Amino acid sequence: MKTDLTDTTASKINKALVKGRRAIGTPAVGMVLTLVIVTDEENAYDALKAANDASREHPSRTLVVIKRVSRSPRDRTQSRLDAEVRVGADAGTGETVVLRLYGEVADHAQSVVLPLLLPDAPVVVWWPVDAPLDPAGDPLGALAQRRVTDTYSSEQPVRELTARAGTYKPGDTDLSWTRITPWRSMLAAALDQVSVEVKAVEVEGEEFNPSCELLAMWLADRLDVPVRRSLSSGPGLTAVRMETSNGPITLDRADGSLATLSIDGQPDRAVALKRRDTAELIAEELRRLDPDDTYASALRFGVHRLNVSNGQADTVGKPEEPVAASLETSPDAEDAPEGPSAKGEPADGEAPAQAPAPEPAKPPALKPVPSGLSGKAAK
Repeated sequence: MKTDLTDTTASKINKALVKGRRAIGTPAVGMVLTLVIVTDEENAYDALKAANDASREHPSRTLVVIKRVSRSPRDRTQSRLDAEVRVGADAGTGETVVLRLYGEVADHAQSVVLPLLLPDAPVVVWWPVDAPLDPAGDPLGALAQRRVTDTYSSEQPVRELTARAGTYKPGDTDLSWTRITPWRSMLAAALDQVSVEVKAVEVEGEEFNPSCELLAMWLADRLDVPVRRSLSSGPGLTAVRMETSNGPITLDRADGSLATLSIDGQPDRAVALKRRDTAELIAEELRRLDPDDTYASALRFGVHRLNVSNGQADTVGKPEEPVAASLETSPDAEDAPEGPSAKGEPADGEAPAQAPAPEPAKPPALKPVPSGLSGKAAK
């Protein structure tokens, strides 16, 4: 059953929900949570379809918040709320309300959503695209116990991870983290089968995929070993290789569906690691509403600490003392000023200084090295 309401209010929407439940013969409310989806018109269909599929496992009231931009300046000053109420087969196993906000009311979406929340039920807010940098500080995010974002949909996913680490609050999570749950389970099970010491790890995957960085940060945080991030043509994560004291352990998935687990001294085995759709990811996130401390720890590890060996990044040069010594013979130092003073000789018109005989000659003063040269000298 579907009901369209134009220029309406939250009170009228609640009445339409009650009327719809009575019309289909289910006056009781059997939903366990409220799922608020904040999206745009372009992505609303896919997000709502995923939420309806997930509602088979988690019956919920789904509120889709779409902020519409009015065409003329005059329309932007007028507030309007349009709603589409779906109950029964059109809304999966729960209830769906599509809210379209126009004008100034779009800046106060929380005042529209608050009267429509299920009483005494948890609230989850999901941003499929254009998530705020601080989900907990967003007015809609402040209403929720769980805030779900998707870094993969941002323009700069890896840089977005750094921003998320700085604004993390208990209850935040990301679908890029949810995507690697089967990988984390499989790698943990592989290390449980053998008693080895992991020395180094390589995570291989396509570029601009934050799931690869999150898996690498999780491994580096848990194993306390250097983790290198390498690129492949995808799809998604393609391989994890661990160098251990008893030989390599490799989990390789080249086709995005079936992976091969190789442990030294054991026969290779095929494991299912298919790429899951959004409905499965949302259903997994709705199973637990408590803070994910493991995600917080991996996120705060930092992307900048990947590709690190012995406490220093691979692209960073050697310690300062060898660097300074190499500058004396480096061709990059040829532009150092020459002349009597540079060679340690007295200038014209000056008497040579009488240095005490027992003291050794001091080395010439080094010219300050520009920051762009330190990397070459280190090499």
